[in-house]
Amino acid sequence: MDNVIVTKELQVERKHFYIEFRENERGRFMRITEEAHGRRNTIIIPSTGLEEFMAMAGEVIQSADRVPAAHG
Repeated sequence: MDNVIVTKELQVERKHFYIEFRENERGRFMRITEEAHGRRNTIIIPSTGLEEFMAMAGEVIQSADRVPAAHG
């Protein structure tokens, strides 16, 4: 059974995001759940990869900021 350490909730447009830091017998991890239109999608990142995951997300955001938005 998971032990919830920290949880945060965010609403962006019609989507709800739940970001939780948890632990269980296998270790600590971050769980990100997206809920929209009655459907849920979840990803889990082990704590051993969080620093690299966050750095990569930052790199993607910085790269995207340098590209003009496509309007269609």
